[in-house]
Amino acid sequence: MVCSIYHTATDLSMKKYTLKKPKGELHLVSPARFRIDYKNELNPAQYAAVTSVNGPHLIVAGAGTGKTRTIVYRVAYLVELGVKPEHILLLTFTRKASQEMLRRAAVLLDYRCEKVSGGTFHSFANSTLRKHANLLGYERSFTILDQGDAEDVVNLIRTRLKLDTRERRFPKKETLYDLYSRSINTVTPVSNLLSIDYPHYRELEEDIAKVHTVYDEYKKSHNLMDYDDLLVNLMRLLQQHEPVRAELSNRYKYIMVDEFQDTNKLQAEIVRLLAYKHTNVMVVGDDSQSIYSFRGATIRNILDFPEQFPDCKIITLEENYRSTQAILNVANEILKRALD
Repeated sequence: MVCSIYHTATDLSMKKYTLKKPKGELHLVSPARFRIDYKNELNPAQYAAVTSVNGPHLIVAGAGTGKTRTIVYRVAYLVELGVKPEHILLLTFTRKASQEMLRRAAVLLDYRCEKVSGGTFHSFANSTLRKHANLLGYERSFTILDQGDAEDVVNLIRTRLKLDTRERRFPKKETLYDLYSRSINTVTPVSNLLSIDYPHYRELEEDIAKVHTVYDEYKKSHNLMDYDDLLVNLMRLLQQHEPVRAELSNRYKYIMVDEFQDTNKLQAEIVRLLAYKHTNVMVVGDDSQSIYSFRGATIRNILDFPEQFPDCKIITLEENYRSTQAILNVANEILKRALD
C-alpha cells in the first residue's frame, strides 16, 4: 500500500500542469516592470486618474491642469498594463487631437499606442456604419453630405414642394437645415424650437415639418447621410441590434472621451451603449466651459454622468500649469459670481 501511494506521487511530480488564463481576462503586468515611472512623472491627481483602470470615471479638468497629459499617460498605462491597443477607444472632437495624443503616447511608450482606436464621434460612427448600415436599410456604400450639400438638398425639396414663393416668407435653406440639425442634436421637437427661436414662422410649422419628412425620405432613397444621421444611425444601430452592441462593447473594453462637456445627448447615449458590457468609461471635461453649444452640447452630460454610471469615481485635476495664482483667483471669483 505504501508503495502504491509512493508510485502515484512520483507520477504526479513528473506531470506538467499549466494554469490557463480565462478567455477575455486581462493579463496584468506588474507595475514594477513598467518602463514609465508614472508616479514621479505625474502629480497625485493625474496619477490617480491614469492608474484608475476599471469602472466609470469622471475627470474634472480645468484649462491648464494637464488634461491632455493625463489622457496620453493613461493610454500608455493601459497598454503597459497588458490591455491590447485594439481594445481601447479614444473619442475626441477633432481627428487631429486624437492623432496627436496617440502619437505622444507612442513616443512616451512605443508604437503599440498608435494602434489604439482614436477619432471623433462622427468618424467612429462612419467606420461602424460602413460595416452594418444594411441593418438600417442603407447600403454600406452610402454617401455623406457635408453641410453645404445638405442645405442644397433641403432647398431642392423646398422648391419641389412649391414652398419658395413670393406670396409668403418661407425660411431659407440655411435656416431650415439649422433648425432640423438642432432638433436632432438637442433631442427637441421642431415645434418647440420654432416657439422659442422662430416665433414668426409658427404658422408655417406644418410645411416646415413636411420639408423635414421629405428630406429624410430623400436621403434614405438616395443612400445619403448627413453628419447628424451618422450619430442618429449609430445610436439606432446600438439600440436596436443587440449582437452589434455586444460585439462593439466586447471589442472596446476601455473607452475614453475627451471634452465631455462638449458632447450632446446623442453622443452621451452612444457612450453609454458602447459601455454596457463593462462600464469601463473615463470621460474628461471641464464643467465650467463649453464651446460647442451650437451643436447641442450640454453640460448636463457631465453633471448627470454619475447618475448614468452609479459607481462613478470623480477625480478633479486642480493643479494649474499655465496661470499664476493671482489670475486663478480672479477667474474663480468670476465663476463664483456667475453661479450666484
